[in-house]
Amino acid sequence: MTDFLNQPIGAAPGQPGDRTAFSFETITRLPGSPDGKGRGGTRYGRTGIIHTPHGDIRTPAFVPVATQAAMKAVLPETMRQLGAQCLLSNAFHLFERPGEDVLDAAGGLGRFMNWSGPTFTDSGGFQVLSLGSGFKKTLAMDVTGMKSDDVIAEGKERLAFVDEDGVTFKSPLNGDRHRFSAEISMGIQHKIGADIMFAFDELTTLMNTRGYQEQSVERTYRWAQRCVAEHERLTAERLGKPYQALYGVVQGANYEDLRRHAAEQIASLDFDGVGIGGALEKRIIGDICAWICDAMPENRPRHVLGIASVDDIFACVENGGDTFDCVAPARCGRNGAIFTRHGRYNVKRAEFKTDFGPLEDGCECYTCRNYSKAYVDHLLRAREFNGFTLATIHNEYFFIKLLDDIRASIDGGYFEEFRDESLAHFYGA
Repeated sequence: MTDFLNQPIGAAPGQPGDRTAFSFETITRLPGSPDGKGRGGTRYGRTGIIHTPHGDIRTPAFVPVATQAAMKAVLPETMRQLGAQCLLSNAFHLFERPGEDVLDAAGGLGRFMNWSGPTFTDSGGFQVLSLGSGFKKTLAMDVTGMKSDDVIAEGKERLAFVDEDGVTFKSPLNGDRHRFSAEISMGIQHKIGADIMFAFDELTTLMNTRGYQEQSVERTYRWAQRCVAEHERLTAERLGKPYQALYGVVQGANYEDLRRHAAEQIASLDFDGVGIGGALEKRIIGDICAWICDAMPENRPRHVLGIASVDDIFACVENGGDTFDCVAPARCGRNGAIFTRHGRYNVKRAEFKTDFGPLEDGCECYTCRNYSKAYVDHLLRAREFNGFTLATIHNEYFFIKLLDDIRASIDGGYFEEFRDESLAHFYGA
């Protein structure tokens, strides 16, 4: 077995990282259909392989979120045993602590947390929204009749301010003032050392006006140009390091013309892949993916940021999503919400106090093979860390396996049947 942690592909002493160590190959494409959302009925769903310096990612794939170089309450070795192919960490949080210089000195993100597989970092752009407007993780919102360019969540303080050059923000940890820009984000992410990074972008809310969305798309494009230039400079300068792929991020909220325009802008730049990001509504999530894929080169992998709803995943896969990340499986698990093939339930309900069956019948995860609903309920109520561990293991396994099964259905030619059956079971149709 190749030791990618100590011998990443394409890293040579005194040489810049070899870009050919990162690539994408398509294995199976979904056939077009009369109701396909892409041009001419195209459906962009596919299976493939993302080749990285630290190994391959077979797609479609779920990317568990290890925000601070850690899955909360779960060891990296356990994540590997669950079938996770890769992990994503947050550049903003790692900048706050322990600091990018610490990770650089450790030999990069993977070595720091003893994860031998591929890694992602997001750019910190999400904090433009969450610190700027006080919202947490909810991007798909019902905003009927609500429009404002100065929206603040109730009871929150604006902690981030956007200008042409970047973002000034107040640390939620200690109140210190910091500055992020395209160049600063690239510098931080290069030192963190993930295989896949994202360009610094501005993430708006659905409550921003059309005029502000237009300004934001153009600003994100200008930042993207600066990210590409700084990425090229740092790649040439940081000798002996494996190549880090850079994905551009397409914004534009719910507007088709803005999404298509932004996609063309990002496609015109020398990115290795694309992130499908921004505020959006469930009803058109598949359409948005298709609009973007219409403009994207086939050989660039596509990552859908922050998605972990079962119906959204199917819609995005069918319309071109290759990889997906979200904090929801772990966060929900810590609060007792359990995902199963037959829907989601809360294990802390009174009826499960004496239920000695597994969290999900037929599930092969470590938790379901060894522990009961009653035990997990007890641990979570007692706020024992083992409860967080067991619930997170099950939920992460659910989404990892869901994407594995979707991948098998595309390769096997039965995607539609698997999609319809899975959604009917999950949502009780």
